[in-house]
Amino acid sequence: MKKLIAANWKMNKTIKESVLFIEEFKKIIKNEKNAEIVICPPFTALTALSKELKNSNIKIGAQNMHFEEAGAFTGEISPLMLKETGCEYVILGHSERREIFGEDDLLVNKKIIAALKHGLSPILCIGENLEQKNQGKTKNIIENQLKNCLKSIDKSQMESITIAYEPVWAISRGNPSHKAATKEDAEEGHKFIRSVIEKMFDTAISKNIRIIYGGSMKPENARELLSMPDIDGGLVGNASLDAKSFAEIVKSVK
Repeated sequence: MKKLIAANWKMNKTIKESVLFIEEFKKIIKNEKNAEIVICPPFTALTALSKELKNSNIKIGAQNMHFEEAGAFTGEISPLMLKETGCEYVILGHSERREIFGEDDLLVNKKIIAALKHGLSPILCIGENLEQKNQGKTKNIIENQLKNCLKSIDKSQMESITIAYEPVWAISRGNPSHKAATKEDAEEGHKFIRSVIEKMFDTAISKNIRIIYGGSMKPENARELLSMPDIDGGLVGNASLDAKSFAEIVKSVK
């Protein structure tokens, strides 16, 4: 399976800016075939980018969704709506959704079940914050998140799920002085996630599931991170907002 490089634009880019990015990005990467590429723009740009990316090697994903198909949920978006825009992926349980908007594992689990029901491939985000890391709770946090978020998911459904390891303490959020995790830190986290998946399901699923890194991947560290045996790609935030920068990361996949 190819490594997955996903761009999470967060609350950035208008529709016009999104289209301009894609026009530039497509020219730079041309026929790049080593990686599976996913762009996750704001909801407003999903339909426009889906049209721009038709017949290309780039897929579209959303940054979040509700677990219900319809209803009185002001400000939310449903899996049916995402499918209609051409979405194939959806990011669920991102650290910002957990920290800022109070989403917990139970809610993320409902969203994962709904996404799978409607043919969307979830990118499940898990990871520990600085306080949890300093208290030596990293493994407990990761294991609990996996068990809670993947509750009632069967082996066949796991084929459609990607896990993104987000050590929250290593995410820059635009701070240029921030130090990202080392490749060894990242690899250790990925290796542990794989061991938990093996206990929960089986060796084959553990071996085949894509576990991607979401802790400030950028052109400067992408190649070394992607060279680690248990890192199957990246969920890229700030560095995905510039077409050249994101293209460099994609081209780091060998």
